[in-house]
Amino acid sequence: MRPMRSFGGRGGGGLPGLETTAAKLAAALVAGSVMYHLTKGGQGGLLLLLPEYVLTRLFLWQPLTYAFVEASPFGIIFGAIITWSIGGYLESIWGGKRLLMVGLGITVLSGFLTALLGLLVPGATMQAYTGGNVMTSVLWVAYGLSIGRGETNFWGIPLSGNALAGIGAGFVVLMAVINGWQTQVPDLLALCMVFAYVRGANPRRLMLHFQHWRLQRQLKDRSKHLRVVPKNQDRPDRDQYLN
Repeated sequence: MRPMRSFGGRGGGGLPGLETTAAKLAAALVAGSVMYHLTKGGQGGLLLLLPEYVLTRLFLWQPLTYAFVEASPFGIIFGAIITWSIGGYLESIWGGKRLLMVGLGITVLSGFLTALLGLLVPGATMQAYTGGNVMTSVLWVAYGLSIGRGETNFWGIPLSGNALAGIGAGFVVLMAVINGWQTQVPDLLALCMVFAYVRGANPRRLMLHFQHWRLQRQLKDRSKHLRVVPKNQDRPDRDQYLN
């Protein structure tokens, strides 16, 4: 699949197929949102992220199900389009598994961290969160950062990938300013994680750094037990660096 280097405009490699992982995520976002709105008078509310219940009442499915719920028709439609188009580009360069790990994995992890924050800091979180916007923000920022200084466009306006990522993050920050940062806790946590991941702080690299640090520490500890033996004047044929 040819990479798409446009956002909100024509030109590039076209939309990904319906059989891709990105398309399935978009369909799940629409289906989850519709299911929530049809049942929100009853059990539908359990699809949302309720931070005070995730860990205390073990509603452990909520960090996953909230990722596929959007509150408004605008959010559902454009969230699905962004997930399908941008997710399709990322899938073309990352593969489906990595797309899931980043797009869905970071969204789920931000849900658990939000629940933990609500448990540790009372009043730091709101009562309920939808997570479709969290996943689309993650994909948007990852898309921009993956292009970096390369050129893309936003609704026909040429700009760098980093600038596009900044626009995506700016929407979240603006919402936090207008509605209060407590309303954007999962979004803000997810932005930090996706930025760190794309910039190289992935689990594999962190593990390699940890193993390198541990090896250096072991070598340093062992070197403390070594000593240099002075040269033996009586037996010059012996090695002067025996331990």
